[in-house]
Amino acid sequence: MQITFKQKPVTLAGTQVQVGEKAPDFTVLANDLSEVTLADSKGKVRLISVVPSLDTGVCDQQTRRFNEEAAKLDNTAVLTISVDLPFAQKRWCASAGIDNVQTLSDHRDLSFGEAYGVVIKELRLLARSVFVVNADDEIVYVEYVNEVTDHPNYEAALEAAKKA
Repeated sequence: MQITFKQKPVTLAGTQVQVGEKAPDFTVLANDLSEVTLADSKGKVRLISVVPSLDTGVCDQQTRRFNEEAAKLDNTAVLTISVDLPFAQKRWCASAGIDNVQTLSDHRDLSFGEAYGVVIKELRLLARSVFVVNADDEIVYVEYVNEVTDHPNYEAALEAAKKA
């Protein structure tokens, strides 16, 4: 699979995941700097929206869209993960009125990015992607967006979360 950023090929580090696999654990930081792992939302469906930076247009729109849809999803945690600093994520959420999505930072050690194969080596950013993990920690949906500046397939991801 070839991923591009502004039409230029990039190298993804880590191990890419597939539907049917057990979701790898990870440790990221919440806006208050506390550690968050996959197990913290055990028993729920997890829709994991991965963006390079909340301070860019497509990432902003993606997070707002999933925030809007999150209120309609039962027993589902919607997580947005980027390498933005937790302080920046908190500020962005406050200014954008985001309250249904939990923003998490993979800045410290790229734990999520390496576990899901989304670290863009050349930029130390995460590649745009969406994962749905069911309540039994099984991956039921995966989308690695081919061009990082494009939107993901929102409808397919939301449908997968509803079915999970």
